[in-house]
Amino acid sequence: MVKNMEIQYIVNTPCRIHDILQKNLNISNRLLTFLIKQHLIKCNGIICNTQNIAQSGDIITVLLDYDEDNSNIIPTKMPLDIIYEDDWLLVINKPSGIAIHPSILHYTDSLSNGVCYYFKEIGLNKKIRPVNRLDLHTSGIVVFAKCAYIHEQLSVQMQNGTFSKTYIAMIHGKLSKSEGIIDLPISRKPGSIIERRIDLENGKKSITKYRVLNYFENENTTLIQCDLLTGRTHQIRVHFSSIGHPLVGDSLYGNDLSDTGQILHCSSIAFIHPITKQKLHFEVKAKWAE
Repeated sequence: MVKNMEIQYIVNTPCRIHDILQKNLNISNRLLTFLIKQHLIKCNGIICNTQNIAQSGDIITVLLDYDEDNSNIIPTKMPLDIIYEDDWLLVINKPSGIAIHPSILHYTDSLSNGVCYYFKEIGLNKKIRPVNRLDLHTSGIVVFAKCAYIHEQLSVQMQNGTFSKTYIAMIHGKLSKSEGIIDLPISRKPGSIIERRIDLENGKKSITKYRVLNYFENENTTLIQCDLLTGRTHQIRVHFSSIGHPLVGDSLYGNDLSDTGQILHCSSIAFIHPITKQKLHFEVKAKWAE
């Protein structure tokens, strides 16, 4: 079990501890309620009442190394391509063909099953919390938070745009422009729990910035890089299908009936580490693009 999973805050001016936890450490109401009930908040090493006023120089400590029940996921031994790990984060390069979450079709062979097994190996009794999600056939970088606090902080970064993601994809045809922006709103397709569509009236704002990396005339395909300015489900697939250039291998939004799935790879991710406040950047090339 990780022994150093705690955060500390040194008080600058007298303030109610509860306010420090919410405003300075950005702990959500839900998590804060849990931490208070479990007596996981200390002031100068002593379990404290968060309604008390902390004085200048006091040290507020939040203990996050508590055990959690993760028995809802079956631990499965599998090779994990770990590209970064510390006490708070696990960053993995996911191959195509592996689901992120367990499901009826992937009850024991999802990436979360593999991470659950790995957590047990290192003595980390925590829930499995992927921060970003990739489709079954999308390869690339997936970040797992090792506790609820880290998951919360990175989720906020995803919402405010400080968690950036770059993809590369192979699309059918040749784009008329070498770079551009697709700004078309997306919504769930009526009657489907999976498929999305362009919806100019009720869709959520969706913006994809792209640039051409290479054009393959013999195959009439184009290699592109995409930066997501929003993070909608199937955003890249829907956007390029809508402009007549579906992803190669995509049978859902194109006419490609191959069983390989869409050629899409999350090649780069950058965010601010919630604890160290350092900017982390990870980049992994796709095997098919080498």
